[in-house]
Amino acid sequence: MEPENDTQISEFFLLGFSEKPQLQPLIFGLFLSMYLITAFGNMLIILAISPEPNLHTPMYFFLSNLSFVDICFTSTTIPKMLMNIQKESKVITYAGCVTQIYFLILFAVLDVFLLSVMAYDQFVAICHPLHYRIIMNPLLCGLLVLVSWVMCILNSLLQSLMMLRLSFCTHLHIPHFFCELNEMIQIACSDTFLNNLAMYFAAVLLGGGPFAGILYSYSKIVSSIRRISSAQGKYKAFSTCASHLSVVCLFYCTMLGVYLSSAAPQSSHSSAVVSVMYTVVTPMLNPFIYSLRNRDIKRALQEILKGVL
Repeated sequence: MEPENDTQISEFFLLGFSEKPQLQPLIFGLFLSMYLITAFGNMLIILAISPEPNLHTPMYFFLSNLSFVDICFTSTTIPKMLMNIQKESKVITYAGCVTQIYFLILFAVLDVFLLSVMAYDQFVAICHPLHYRIIMNPLLCGLLVLVSWVMCILNSLLQSLMMLRLSFCTHLHIPHFFCELNEMIQIACSDTFLNNLAMYFAAVLLGGGPFAGILYSYSKIVSSIRRISSAQGKYKAFSTCASHLSVVCLFYCTMLGVYLSSAAPQSSHSSAVVSVMYTVVTPMLNPFIYSLRNRDIKRALQEILKGVL
């Protein structure tokens, strides 16, 4: 089969979860509900933090950035899927696919960077409490977020430009509900060695590096907590990082599930199902995890609800 140049490709077909027409309304309702909960929940976190001077601290600054990124992350994939179900179409244009890959990689890796920055913030707060305000000053916090954005933009730009060099044959069906980089590389019929090299190198460097930083931060945090004599002091120290640790475990466990499912043979459908966990479920649960265990956030949310009602 002769490969067709990628510049002549005009569209791809997203196969989604099921071909059965009777399941489409159920899938549409389920994902619309999860998307609205995600957007509304994360927006509430941002609105709760912004007007409250007491919440203008590094931890809540990073949390508001994470909430914004989570809204953008889900908005990259879910609206297009819902539109396709509504129009009874599985088509996504070539330009739309490349654009989706760019923003998906951008916000996914940015999630990882922000989680590692938040782990560093927890490390400084627990291990160096007397120097916390000096170390975590507004300039450093701004620089950490700015550097994270710059690195993620450059990485997603590289991955997207690398995809433009690929050629595709007549098999243009993507067994997913969005354009996922690994799936696109697998259906390409040109040499994908450089693409795989760039993808795995970025995964190790930009995924493994921040994860190693998170592990290091929490190893120091655990050591510091163990040195606290009182049980109440240990509980208070652990409760400050419990929410973040829960989000980290949820995010990385789902990402590991996606990797293991994609590595297994004939696993495209299962990979798409597992991908829902880190693209939809994790961003949806983040506001609940942070608000349910945080008195300051709950108090700020109550003030918002009082103002509305």
